Amino acid sequence: MSKKQLYTLEYPVRCSPTILYDFLATSSGLQEWFADKVDDEDGTFSFSWNGSEDTAEVLDQEEEKFIRFHWSHAPKDEYFEFAIEKSEVTNQTILVIKDFAEKKEIKDQSMLWDHQVKDLFHRLGN
Repeated sequence: MSKKQLYTLEYPVRCSPTILYDFLATSSGLQEWFADKVDDEDGTFSFSWNGSEDTAEVLDQEEEKFIRFHWSHAPKDEYFEFAIEKSEVTNQTILVIKDFAEKKEIKDQSMLWDHQVKDLFHRLGN
């Protein structure tokens, strides 16, 4: 099995970091766009999609800056992360997603993220 590699996606967002962070770091916010059902208990999030379930532990987070998750089934050094950055030039809020995938799967995984983020933007009124 080939080793997965880290890739990064960036999406400009028209909303405040405070509002965006709530959609990225709370079970109610994530349930709006990321999964059908999301529960959070002591830093472990349970996600459900069409009857399948997965859990992820929060590895690290900083309010209105980023949250990093680790899927329970993934190797220890892999994670997915939502970060919020500000463009110094335009002062625009940017959602940065970091995730791992095998090289040949990065394009498909990126398209999946694009679809998810489109749903998030719809919820945010973007």
